[in-house]
Amino acid sequence: MSESSLELFDLTDRVAVVTGGARGIGHALSWGLARAGADVIIASRNIENCERVAAEIRGRKAARPERLAHGAQRHTAHPITRGTLKRPASGAGSGALAIEALSRGAASATLVERDARAVGVIRANLEALGLAPEDAKVVHARADAALRDASRSGDTYDLVLLDPPYRDATAWERELARALPAVLAPNARVVAESDRRAPLELGLPLLDERRYGDTLIRIHGP
Repeated sequence: MSESSLELFDLTDRVAVVTGGARGIGHALSWGLARAGADVIIASRNIENCERVAAEIRGRKAARPERLAHGAQRHTAHPITRGTLKRPASGAGSGALAIEALSRGAASATLVERDARAVGVIRANLEALGLAPEDAKVVHARADAALRDASRSGDTYDLVLLDPPYRDATAWERELARALPAVLAPNARVVAESDRRAPLELGLPLLDERRYGDTLIRIHGP
């Protein structure tokens, strides 16, 4: 961001999540957001790169200290305590997708995770960011069970983000396809990530499809 851009964007007391923030465009974006005053969560698969970028930003006296989230193997993250990191189980969720949705204006978010250790990581990340339980609800359960409970409660969602472990994605297809329609609001969107060689088939109308290397992103309607 140029100096003139910084005058237009004052992000003081705002939180920005940058996935892939340790390299390339993400690296530059992390710098620009920090200079504009935001608390920046830098998500990266490589903890060393994540710590390096954080040290660079702190060393050059960015407007506010950034926070870090390390994603080892698909979005695993450390609790964000202004640079003090703890390591959860490999492959566990961090809540990064929900945090980013909230930062972009979502009224509330429900985070579903079946791994107890990962639930602890998610709650620590939410607490570190000052997110109240009414803003971000954490459900310790399997995704299909959580969807059935939501349906019985009459809950509906405008946006559903699905990011199951690639190796287990096809095993979830039938249960997710059965449970999703009942919880989708009119004009809802379902965004599913999977391995391009084993797409997640949900039986919902496909609106868009994008490939990034071996990763396949599908956007569905209700």
